[in-house]
Amino acid sequence: MENLLLLHGALGAATMLEPLKQALAESYNVYTLNFAGHGGNALLEQGYSIELFAQNVVDFMRDRQLEQVHIFGYSMGGYVGLYLAQQYPGLIKSVFTLATKFAWSEETAAKEVKMLNPDKIKEKVPQFAAMLAQHHAPQLWEQVMHKTAAMMQQLGKQPVLTPDILAQLQLPVQVAVGDQDTMVSLEETIAAYRNLPNGRLLVLPATKHPLETIAVSRLAQEINLFLAHTPASIPA
Repeated sequence: MENLLLLHGALGAATMLEPLKQALAESYNVYTLNFAGHGGNALLEQGYSIELFAQNVVDFMRDRQLEQVHIFGYSMGGYVGLYLAQQYPGLIKSVFTLATKFAWSEETAAKEVKMLNPDKIKEKVPQFAAMLAQHHAPQLWEQVMHKTAAMMQQLGKQPVLTPDILAQLQLPVQVAVGDQDTMVSLEETIAAYRNLPNGRLLVLPATKHPLETIAVSRLAQEINLFLAHTPASIPA
């Protein structure tokens, strides 16, 4: 069977992808991992970065002797997947992104960072705070959030995926977004799609940004449809 790696988003953890992993397990060898400083992994002194998370994937693949994988990446996980495809084209066979933000600038980063206030989250959405605490224990989710905010500010200053880089990617890529996503616009997703030489676009109706708002069966079906039309192999 083909290897499929599921990558979680910012503030996320591998456990959030477990239902999708189970739904796809009969069709693929499905893997998940926690990025550095997520899902209970030790918080490193160094800051978070797309480059660091990409190296986490490379190390994960080498440890398990995975020569090539397809990637499904939710939100930031999709950004990491595309960066991997650019840096290590022989490792990645295809990338399916969902709710991935492509339009990074200092202005958009500031807007995202403004929402990453642990004190306000505890006050206004305590259920979300409790979920983050559960996913990242024994580490403090507040520290995970602060490091994520710093990474977003850096992305705003220097995005690692530019239109020129997207235009270099020859592998099959499907970019998906919900039509009610308030964090990732349809416009920026379409712009990314148009820059991809072998890109496909999927707009999910009545769908918001949070992964848990999307039916697992629907998402698994879309992944199956996408992978059914990808090449059987790529040059190593």
